[in-house]
Amino acid sequence: MASPHLIQDEVKDMEIKNYSSTSGFILLGVSSNPQLQKPLFAVFLTMYLVTLVGNAVIILAIQSDSRLHTPMYFFLSSLSFMDICFTTNIEPKMLVNLLSDTKSISYVGCLVQMYFFMAFANTDSYLLASMAIDRLVAICNPFRYNVVMSPRRCLLMLLGSCTISHLHSLLRVVLMSHLSFCASHVIKHFFCDTQPVLKLSCSDTSSNQIVVMTETLAVIVTPFLCILFSYLRIIITVLKIPSAAGKWKAFSTCGSHLSVVVLFYGSVIYVYFRPLSMYSVVKDRVATVMYTIVTPMLNPFIYSLRNKDMKRGLRKLRDRIHS
Repeated sequence: MASPHLIQDEVKDMEIKNYSSTSGFILLGVSSNPQLQKPLFAVFLTMYLVTLVGNAVIILAIQSDSRLHTPMYFFLSSLSFMDICFTTNIEPKMLVNLLSDTKSISYVGCLVQMYFFMAFANTDSYLLASMAIDRLVAICNPFRYNVVMSPRRCLLMLLGSCTISHLHSLLRVVLMSHLSFCASHVIKHFFCDTQPVLKLSCSDTSSNQIVVMTETLAVIVTPFLCILFSYLRIIITVLKIPSAAGKWKAFSTCGSHLSVVVLFYGSVIYVYFRPLSMYSVVKDRVATVMYTIVTPMLNPFIYSLRNKDMKRGLRKLRDRIHS
């Protein structure tokens, strides 16, 4: 007959193994300093509102000006919509936790947030690649632009981006749902990201890490290489243009897109293309803020400040509102 102590130990083991399905997690947030919670709330609330308003204005400006109904602006409006969804999946919960003492998130809520975070982030990645392809065709093969970048093909590219991204997210979340989480339930992050959650698991996470690396190659590296190849072809073509004015005009259509690519992929590659053992709480948290909060907020400004077509569309939207 088993001793009482042995039975108690077995019960405790079962409780630990089943922890993930009966309880939730604590999100430490951007900072654990109590004195910074309210100032950070004000800063991130402002950034969130700027993101919502800025991207919504971009979408409305594109819809209100028929001259902006082109493939490039179709992808830009889609990117703005995804950025709104992307930040809304993360920031409201983060803002609530900044003013809350518990800072908790349920287990199911954590998986749901993780799912949509990966889905929207990966769709952003594919949309940036689609925009690079659009610029490639426009500059290198302008006479076939309307045929190659037809409305039907652009819609298929968008639907393909969303489908692949959601399937990838589903695979990751299903694998994550089979993990057990032991003693600690404190996520040292401001949302449920893959790496900090994996750090809490007492299960063997090797299969998850393999999937993270291989799937990241598909959803991050492949679009990034597509962008690099597109701009290499663009540079080669532009250098053949005899006039300096022609070269500047061709490059000017790519400047905004390149700025967003550097911001987004720079921080994403830094965070995810390292082994789990090299994960750094503070450094990775700052890098994650860059592509989850800062980049979506800056996108409307990057695409509108130096873009004459967007400025015209914004003026038209303003006149329509005032009329």
